[in-house]
Amino acid sequence: MRGFHSIRLFLIDMPATSVATPVSIPSPADLKAAMAAPSTDSKIDLSSLFAADKAVSESATANLVAIAKKEGPSAVAASGFTDAALKALADKKSPATREGACKAVSAIVVGDAVKTLEPIFVSSGLYAALLETFADKMPAVRTAAVDAVKAYVIAMNPWATVSVLPSLLQQIKTAGKWQIKTGALTILNQLVVSAPEQTAKLMPDIVPVLSEAIWDTKADVKKAARDTLTKATALISNKDIERFIPALINALANPVEEVPKTIQLLAATTFVSEVDSATLSLMVPLLSRGLNEKLTATKRKVAVIIDNMSKLVDSATTVRPFLPKLLPGLIKIKDTVGDPEARGVVERTIATLRQVGEVPTGDGTNLPPLKTAEPSSLASSLVSIYKKLGASSVPPASDVTVQYVVALAAALVNLKNFDNAQWQSLVPYLEYIAASPEPEKVAAEFMIKSSAASSDDDHVEDDEEEGEDLCNCTFSLAYGAKILLNTASLRLKRGHRYGLCGKNGTGKSTLMRAIVNGQVEGFPSPDEVRTFYVEHDIDGSEADITVLDWVVADKRIQATEKEIVEALSSVGFSDERQRQAIGSLSGGWKMKLALARAMLFKADILLLDEPTNHLDVVNVAWLESYLTSLQTCTSIIVSHDSAFLNNTITDVLHLNRFKLRRYRGNLEAFVKAVPEAKSYYTLEAAEDYKFKLPDPPLLEGVKTKEKSLLKMRKVGFQYPGTPAPQLRDITLQVSLSSRVAILGPNGSGKSTLVKLLVGETEPNNGGEIWKHPNLVIGYVAQHAFHHIDNHLDKTPLEYMLWRYQTGEDLEEMGKANRQITAEEAQKMKDGALYIVDGQKRFIDEIIMRKKLKQSYEYEVSFKGLSSSENVWVPRDELIKRGFEKKVIEVDTREAQRLGLLRPLVRREIEKHFADFGLEPEFVSHNTMRGLSGGQKVKIVLGAATWRRPHVICLDEPTNYLDRESLAALIEALKVFEGGVLIITHNRDFSESICKEVWAMREGTLEPSGHNWVEGQGSGPRLDKGKGEEEEVYDAMGNKVDVSKKKKLNASELRKKKKERMARRKRGEDVSDDEDL
Repeated sequence: MRGFHSIRLFLIDMPATSVATPVSIPSPADLKAAMAAPSTDSKIDLSSLFAADKAVSESATANLVAIAKKEGPSAVAASGFTDAALKALADKKSPATREGACKAVSAIVVGDAVKTLEPIFVSSGLYAALLETFADKMPAVRTAAVDAVKAYVIAMNPWATVSVLPSLLQQIKTAGKWQIKTGALTILNQLVVSAPEQTAKLMPDIVPVLSEAIWDTKADVKKAARDTLTKATALISNKDIERFIPALINALANPVEEVPKTIQLLAATTFVSEVDSATLSLMVPLLSRGLNEKLTATKRKVAVIIDNMSKLVDSATTVRPFLPKLLPGLIKIKDTVGDPEARGVVERTIATLRQVGEVPTGDGTNLPPLKTAEPSSLASSLVSIYKKLGASSVPPASDVTVQYVVALAAALVNLKNFDNAQWQSLVPYLEYIAASPEPEKVAAEFMIKSSAASSDDDHVEDDEEEGEDLCNCTFSLAYGAKILLNTASLRLKRGHRYGLCGKNGTGKSTLMRAIVNGQVEGFPSPDEVRTFYVEHDIDGSEADITVLDWVVADKRIQATEKEIVEALSSVGFSDERQRQAIGSLSGGWKMKLALARAMLFKADILLLDEPTNHLDVVNVAWLESYLTSLQTCTSIIVSHDSAFLNNTITDVLHLNRFKLRRYRGNLEAFVKAVPEAKSYYTLEAAEDYKFKLPDPPLLEGVKTKEKSLLKMRKVGFQYPGTPAPQLRDITLQVSLSSRVAILGPNGSGKSTLVKLLVGETEPNNGGEIWKHPNLVIGYVAQHAFHHIDNHLDKTPLEYMLWRYQTGEDLEEMGKANRQITAEEAQKMKDGALYIVDGQKRFIDEIIMRKKLKQSYEYEVSFKGLSSSENVWVPRDELIKRGFEKKVIEVDTREAQRLGLLRPLVRREIEKHFADFGLEPEFVSHNTMRGLSGGQKVKIVLGAATWRRPHVICLDEPTNYLDRESLAALIEALKVFEGGVLIITHNRDFSESICKEVWAMREGTLEPSGHNWVEGQGSGPRLDKGKGEEEEVYDAMGNKVDVSKKKKLNASELRKKKKERMARRKRGEDVSDDEDL
């Protein structure tokens, strides 16, 4: 008996008109026997595939699988299998046929021939038909259809997920029958398991559909959708929101009740992990809803969350699909919200989104589609590879297998996956295209060519160069609530000098501390690489230790005392200075001491954070020479001294947008490569970044800017225990017009002079200091952080509330000129006896003051008497009786009052710090411990100027400020209405502001360029003149003209009187009190 194929052909080829003609029909037994016999016919029996008899269908399927494996997808496509299966699935009269079609698909998949079915599974319409069969009337058919698609997605190439997902989501969203929806959700669950990486990347498409499905009217669909959403969101790998995923799902299901609660939870979260599209897909629906909440506080929190998360997005392609859901809402809030602070937060968020999404204008709703791989281009590329590698037969681009390989490659390219192992998953399909050249070689070449064509990233500096690697690691770094670096790469070569550049607050100092503390993942241990961090300042608790003892006590230094003495001598420490206490050293000498200790450590890597701080020009030159002479030691340098960096470094490490990128060459070369980094190199103020200093109030008796407010006459000073005075015979004066640069080498007495001026110390070697009673001085010390060192766990807002809680400056209260010595206390006791009308009284307190001719008199209370017995006593008399510091206390209080006390409230404080470039977020919501050096300096500047000082005294203010902030400070000082005293080694800074120089040399002062006058001087008067009168408004808000009327002379008065009498004679109404 012939095989079944001959019978099949006979039946199929029979004309329709001969159906009634009797023919010999084989029995089922004959069919089984025929199928059991080996077949040599390569044709496929389509009708037997769907036969009711299990043995027949299994045999036919096995034959189909064998042929498909041998001849590939083209054979399956040519056989007409998909058409036959579609016809069978559409057979409404035969459930068995429909079930057979489903089982045939399952059998092909299970029979390991899925690779031959994949190229035509979706394009032929078979996949869509199977999805529709999920709602078949017969349960067995429904189950078979779901099983078939489930088996397919398990066995298919996971990169085909992008092909099967759209139809699934469409059915979940629009299917009329609930069984199709639940079946599609089952398949989606399987994709989460079978292709987790690919499904996670497609979460932006999945979450919106599932978010709607959990509101379906059918309970079965609602439950299944919630289950699928829970499983799908488990693919989100962001550790920051992992614990909030159940809350986020609840917010999607119950937005009215849960959205505000979930936003509150997220607002208290520190975001440090990279934010990908999967994370955004779950977050954006919540955030978009939050932007429509009623409460401004909630909208502000949403804006902060968006801002923080946007900074952690790696590319514009990740965030751009979500911009239409976020930007319009943010722009609307910006235009309508009444709270200025909240508006500022929203504006900052909009700016961040625009920068990250590369959308300079618009609301993101009309963006061009994202660039994706062109299938036609990839097909041409694949065909050209076959030609290049000398294929015997070059496949056409229209080949069904070529088209499928191209679709898989497009998915890989669009998801930026160029891992060779993933591209080798194309090999089984390439084998069907051509056996030669080797499919593995074709896949590798295809990956390289596709990668080159799709690359649109900026050029990255090649780190492959000669030299020993000291470090080569990738890591992330956060400090407190702030992300600093996200999957950043750091590679250091021996002998190189790296300049670490970035704006204030980007984490430069934190990175260096993390390196030395072993907190950078992958950085070599101290046993492999010796790393030494040069501290900013030496601990104040070590002030009494001698220089030599301090270095010897450092257990990290393996050197003899002789070697230590020689090293200290090499950097300028004489024997005498080595025996000196650390506390008596100037800032410059302290920095040299820290550098000397680093030299003795013999480190492989030196970490230098602002090493030129406090150093004069000579010592900066010495440091340059020393660093450039190191051949085997690597240096990482943070410095805002651009000239020093330019002369020293070999490479730049640029800290920007949470990444660390290396550029070869010095600072000049870096600025050419990155023009926007010009602010690191030049002192040019940016238009949108300015500082503003508060104008000082008027002083009684001061009518010009030249009148002196502070004078020194023949003043001397000497620290206890030192061999010679630090200051000798100092004479000077300061006015509102003063613009003074105090210059001199390290240790010449500059800081000591300023401390005398502001009252931190008092003269102890002769001379006198006079200050205007109402004078307010704003002072920033050399070691600026000492102002806030005891308050680092406070926010700047809390610090200001503490410092000015009484209306006075509590720091002022602790100065030497406010502390009463035992001698002064005795003098006050002796002078307290006051006789009134022959009655002895004892002075208790000085209450207040009032003007008395050219001086003041003060209300004095007496011990044991009521306030009705108080008397007024002239200033000079109280000073003679020893109450000078009590008088100064009242003067300070009055000066504060005359400065028009600013309301000590959050909004006013935030506004004040905003004038120094510090955002409200850092003022009210971050402790000072977590802020950068530059941000701390801004806090100290803001705190020092809160009282609207008449004179600002800055001791090396350029330390820790970046060039942009420095330029802004210069511009603010230029237009400041008060006096300015500056100690600095930064020539650019001093020359751009100061016209007067106080040169300090060995404790003596040589002034030049000054305009010291006696009396008022000849400058313009400060009295209120034209344009300075306060504007006056009536009760209706109308401006009232308050200009002074001209006083009439006698002739004009007579003329005016005659006119009035004439008007009265004519019968006109004339008022008796009419002005003449």
